Amino acid sequence: MKVSFFKNIVFIPILGLICCGSTNEQKKEGFANSLILFDTINTSVLNKQSRDTILVGRSISKKSSSHIFTGANQWPAYMKLLKDKKVGIVANQTSVVNDTLENKDSLRVVDVHLVDFIYEFDNTITKVFAPEHGFRGTADAGELIKDGIDLKTGIPIISLYGKNKKPSKEQLKDIDIMVFDIQDVGARFYTYISTLHYVMEACAENNIQLVVLDRPNPNGHYIDGPVLEPQHTSFVGMHPVPIVHGMTIGEYAQMINGQGWLENQIQCNLRVIALKNYTHQTPYSLIIKPSPNLPNDVAINLYPSLCFFEGTPISAGRGTNKQFQLFGSPTLPQKIYTYGFTPKANLGAKNPKFKSQNCFGLDVSTTKKLNEINLNWLIDTYNVSQNKKEFFNSFFLKLSGTSLLQEQIQQGLSQQQIKDSWQQGLQNYNTMRKKYLLYL
Repeated sequence: MKVSFFKNIVFIPILGLICCGSTNEQKKEGFANSLILFDTINTSVLNKQSRDTILVGRSISKKSSSHIFTGANQWPAYMKLLKDKKVGIVANQTSVVNDTLENKDSLRVVDVHLVDFIYEFDNTITKVFAPEHGFRGTADAGELIKDGIDLKTGIPIISLYGKNKKPSKEQLKDIDIMVFDIQDVGARFYTYISTLHYVMEACAENNIQLVVLDRPNPNGHYIDGPVLEPQHTSFVGMHPVPIVHGMTIGEYAQMINGQGWLENQIQCNLRVIALKNYTHQTPYSLIIKPSPNLPNDVAINLYPSLCFFEGTPISAGRGTNKQFQLFGSPTLPQKIYTYGFTPKANLGAKNPKFKSQNCFGLDVSTTKKLNEINLNWLIDTYNVSQNKKEFFNSFFLKLSGTSLLQEQIQQGLSQQQIKDSWQQGLQNYNTMRKKYLLYL
């Protein structure tokens, strides 16, 4: 029988307020009043139960905090849906419930993993399903993820990356309701929205309700890029949307349903637990890396522009400490590309492109925050390439979602000329998109 440490937390708020010098009036809305999580929690409760639950205390500046409350933080809305049901959870390291305690100059934050949070409420979690990079988010891009057991809870983990991208009927037979909570970054080729598609499809086929706990889109302030052509559909591009789609994962789920993109246009029984205090123009800083090679806000903002290099003989910084914040190769002219780096094996890049080779390129980590895709970096490196016939590989077509982009660059078109050709597709997409928006 589980003895929930959350049930002991009810007795802690007064102590927490005394220690942190705050008052109830200063406490911002987050959890219900009867369940407040502070960084003053006595973790010996966890040790007695041999539980290694994630509890992370951190301080953030008031000025940088937008007081956004994620779907995971609206726990009363989804806990009542999970009561007395066998639960499946699609999650990774970003799937956390958190709360804040306001001090004079900063906010104190405690993070608890969603699986641990739901588990401690005596809900029956039957399985955890993990996307690309795995449940704890440490695997390389494209690395085979195996099924296993979560050592912290003993719950089986099913990989949804590799051959098994869609939960099978057998895997879902002991699940009554599914919860999806993963932080997306708003780019079509980021595979978490592809996993969302297959989870929705599997739930629809097996009459299982899906609850999506919404999270902000750090690239939600704009839309840009060519709209994917159906003949170029792949796991890094499953839907006719631009590269930067400008939607939260909850909004995107509604669009998948509403546009009939699931197999045979089947409909998923979908419930989105919405964000509070969020608009698409609200700045949002990700505390937890959404994947090993997106380490910070700069990388996430540059990702839609620099990911094109994954389909070329140019490194986008994997194997360095500035992944997706620089680019280069051993063959770029050093007179133009003066920044040097040498990729080495590291977390999330066991065998990076140009491993142990000296590369020449540009460090773009100080670039002003982008509100559009930058094509000039790609165009310029193509133009100085020593072997233009081998510059684009087959993966570039999957990333771009259209054969036209490669052709336009090869024909010598400028960034503006290429972007002009996207406008009608973007206008049509934006008209469709508006029907599914939950936030301004």
